[in-house]
Amino acid sequence: MKVITEAKLRSEIKTTRPETYYIPEDTILSPSAKEYLNQWKIPVQYEKDKEQSVKREESQEKKSVAEVGQTNPILPKYKDYETGASYFQKPEHMTQIFGNLLVDKNHPRIKFRGKLDRIQAEVVYAQAEIAGKYKHEKLMEDLGDVLNALREIMRCEVMDEPFERETIIGLSHEELRKQSHNPMKYYKIKQLLLADYTMGIVYAQLNLIRASIRECEVLAADAFRINRKFERLDIIQELNRLSSALHIMMCRYLAGEYPER
Repeated sequence: MKVITEAKLRSEIKTTRPETYYIPEDTILSPSAKEYLNQWKIPVQYEKDKEQSVKREESQEKKSVAEVGQTNPILPKYKDYETGASYFQKPEHMTQIFGNLLVDKNHPRIKFRGKLDRIQAEVVYAQAEIAGKYKHEKLMEDLGDVLNALREIMRCEVMDEPFERETIIGLSHEELRKQSHNPMKYYKIKQLLLADYTMGIVYAQLNLIRASIRECEVLAADAFRINRKFERLDIIQELNRLSSALHIMMCRYLAGEYPER
């Protein structure tokens, strides 16, 4: 019996969200893979059920043709998000942005999603490294909170839902602003302290995540800019708060607030 893991599932659907996820025979989903599909509200069916469903639809179509004496017109399956053009098959250079709507794979929204996906991978890698070697439990907890925020941003952007979050790493938006702007007051750490290899691998990983979030914020501004106006300011603002959160986490680390277990 083959098992589809969450990692394999993420790799399969990282750029497009299928309406239904079909599982081959003699294959099962891991618990985390099921949870991932539930999170994105993607229904699951076995391929054999899909085949039966197709046969039923074909049978019904033949019956309808016989009754009315004519065939139903075949409608295009996809539509261009920007131009409205129709496609019977998805061109290789295009991908789905919402439902059956297609854009070029270098569309600003797709670039944004790709970067957001990359940051999540960096956070998970940092967690694996820290859990295996350093065992900073409080740091792992804060990284988990950052990861959840990134995943919620992804879900809200794809589902076109508002993003709402009161705190990050236990701090309100106002607390994030105050502490990131005055780390000397809260952590006895100089502001805008440049990263150096002597600060260690954990600090370097936190700095890498912070820099990636800053890049993602720029991509979000490109993706959600319409002329001189911006959509999804909730997402752009949250990315700004996340970069502040990573700065604070770096200060906490240097201040010794993430002791090893």
